[in-house]
Amino acid sequence: MPGYLPRVADFQIEAALRRRGAVLIEGARGCGKTWTGRNHARSESRFDVEAMRLLAAADPASALAGDVPRLLDEWQNAPGIWNPVRRACDDRAQPGQFILTGSATPADDVTRHTGTGRVGRVLMRTMSLYESGVSGGAVSLRRLFEGEDQSSLPRPGVGLSELVRHLVAGGWPGGLSLGDESARLAVGDYIDEITRADIPQASEVRHNPAAVRRLLRSLACNVSTEAKETKLAADMDGEAPGRHTVGAYLDALRRIFVVEDQPAWSVTLRSRASLRKQAKRHFVDPSLAAFLLRASPQRLLADPETLGLLFESMVVRDLRVYSAPLGAEIFHYRDDAGLEIDAIVERHDGAWTAVEVKLNPSAEVVDRAAASLLRLQDKIAAHRVQDLAGLMVVTSVGAAYRRPDGVHVVPITHLGP
Repeated sequence: MPGYLPRVADFQIEAALRRRGAVLIEGARGCGKTWTGRNHARSESRFDVEAMRLLAAADPASALAGDVPRLLDEWQNAPGIWNPVRRACDDRAQPGQFILTGSATPADDVTRHTGTGRVGRVLMRTMSLYESGVSGGAVSLRRLFEGEDQSSLPRPGVGLSELVRHLVAGGWPGGLSLGDESARLAVGDYIDEITRADIPQASEVRHNPAAVRRLLRSLACNVSTEAKETKLAADMDGEAPGRHTVGAYLDALRRIFVVEDQPAWSVTLRSRASLRKQAKRHFVDPSLAAFLLRASPQRLLADPETLGLLFESMVVRDLRVYSAPLGAEIFHYRDDAGLEIDAIVERHDGAWTAVEVKLNPSAEVVDRAAASLLRLQDKIAAHRVQDLAGLMVVTSVGAAYRRPDGVHVVPITHLGP
């Protein structure tokens, strides 16, 4: 498709189309699902158009008719189409029939269970720095898992100021062609839509738009931390809602893919430790937190502590994008002795990579981060060291290299899938 910027999720979508009758692409509104779906489809039905919703209700077969793969865009606006899609997959008995996109999980999730064995799911996120061209991708996460040594010289023209500009603008495809201030204001428009329209559609709980916005700001203040719901409620300006209301709002924000928690890591297969640890809080894109904090690039550069937390959230976003084709998940680690590791990338077969995130690329800071990673390696030698694929410090800018102790140092501007 002319003008289409390739996405890491393309590989997952292509693979799912080869093995399933339908592929469901889910993710936050504005992350590029429709554009990506069109890149793989040969015809389409758009359920954000009232006429198509009426057609789907009156004559589902007509809505599904067309060259395959057929894109069914924003299918959750016509949830009754789900069962006809399932039946069509059964009747046609061929892979690659439909591509469904959705920016919200329907409140009645029971209808989606019938997709087992028929529908493959792909979660799209906002654009990583590699997808938007800020990262050159010289250091591959996949090759790191394979044990390859990778190095790269500093990228010319991509300094910390440029990196912070992209953090504030976000990984929204529609913002790539906008100027810095217009991109920032577009993020604000998105937040307005979340509070005004998206939450009511995703939740059956009566909502107060002002309270939702205060919760979003509280989440921004606690991004990249393990804040509990009680802490989020306490940090809300004005009268704080009850814990159950906060929980309902958070569930709605998850349904529209705006927030995505980072769970704690269990070292052993049957460990219950992760159930006793609090997840870290993240937005789907760090630009949401930046806007809610009223943080321009200049203000962030003058506040290294806040910038460090938002930078960590950006690294987690990119790791999620790059690790998805590996069938990996992103966790964090904290133990009772005070050892904390920012991210654990665990592949479906148990192989894992530990990551410390440091905005400051100085040798002293990298040394401390590497020492923490090596402590983790020593502490779990009796459990999972045989599955260890690598240790990595992700920094902001500079060169990518492997230290004599085996720890990889990789600026985010070099990292890719």
